[in-house]
Amino acid sequence: MLKHYIRTAETLKRLRTDQDGVVSFEYIIVAVCIVGAVGAVFGGGAGGQIGAALTTGITAITTAFATAIAG
Repeated sequence: MLKHYIRTAETLKRLRTDQDGVVSFEYIIVAVCIVGAVGAVFGGGAGGQIGAALTTGITAITTAFATAIAG
């Protein structure tokens, strides 16, 4: 158990001093915030013009991918 604790502590120390790890962690935080904001806006169902536009856009993208894969 002590070996796992020491290994975890050392990993956290390296992550704290590793600038690349900090940047990656910041990207994760920003992504979670964006997903949360989008979920709050469209959480109760995407109705109206925004929902219709998103549905149309996603359908167009899906169709384009299916066409590209098929042929």
